[in-house]
Amino acid sequence: MFAIDHREMNPVLHQLHALCLARNATIATAESCTGGLISALLTSLPSSSSYFLGGVCSYSNESKSNLIRVPAELIRKHGAVSESVAKSMAEGARAVFDADYSVAVTGIAGPGGGTFDKPVGTVFVSFYAKGVITVEHLSLQGDRDSIRAQTCLFALAGLYQRILSS
Repeated sequence: MFAIDHREMNPVLHQLHALCLARNATIATAESCTGGLISALLTSLPSSSSYFLGGVCSYSNESKSNLIRVPAELIRKHGAVSESVAKSMAEGARAVFDADYSVAVTGIAGPGGGTFDKPVGTVFVSFYAKGVITVEHLSLQGDRDSIRAQTCLFALAGLYQRILSS
């Protein structure tokens, strides 16, 4: 069973929590390779309902299109694990939940599923922050649990940085 080491996440998670509460910032998520872990971390602290509006675990291509409005053509053209799909996921989550900020993740956590062009550990993390969408391409190492945990930590830290600088 997957377990996140909360000691590693704890400082970032608590800082993000305090910042969201202080700024009345709202967050939404769209997750594929993390399977809802970012949402679980965000809701692990009391009063998170003040800022966490909701999340979508859009693991399948169909759920990406049906739930968070990722155009099916975009997935066909670029693949589910791509910069353009991550960007569309972040915008979709923001729009569906009417959030100030969103984070979206799509990637290949392994151990299978990798290709020459997109090996295991390829992850795209996209952030929506006050009208600006950015995408980070990560090339992570480790086993499935490690890749998912690293992705969660990167997503939380990225949200914190973007909210802090807004």
